[in-house]
Amino acid sequence: MRIDHLAIHVRDLDGAAKFFEEYFGAKVDETYHNPTTGLYSNFLKLDEGPRFEIMTRPNLVDASSATMSLGYTHMAFALGSEQAVDELTERLREGGYEILSGPRVTGDGYYETSLLGWEGINIEITV
Repeated sequence: MRIDHLAIHVRDLDGAAKFFEEYFGAKVDETYHNPTTGLYSNFLKLDEGPRFEIMTRPNLVDASSATMSLGYTHMAFALGSEQAVDELTERLREGGYEILSGPRVTGDGYYETSLLGWEGINIEITV
């Protein structure tokens, strides 16, 4: 068994696709549209691991908290080195994204940065 993909809702599908392309090197497929439900979506693929899907549709509601809601908590991207984490952290900071913590070594030994990315998506970048 394996994870095929995970999905997240966003308001601005094109903006989210550009964010993941620019900062994480994601390859974005063609936009799918279901006229019956109003759903638009793109699958994104990284060099390794499962795909993830970004979706939008009418009448989305805001979550109560980007970091403390039940259900989805965060996406984590492994970059391969502490230097890569440091460099991407600075690019994201310069891009105006909120760095919640890091880069740092966590209590359980991970070297990571925690941040709020596009539309407040909770993201961790680690080695």
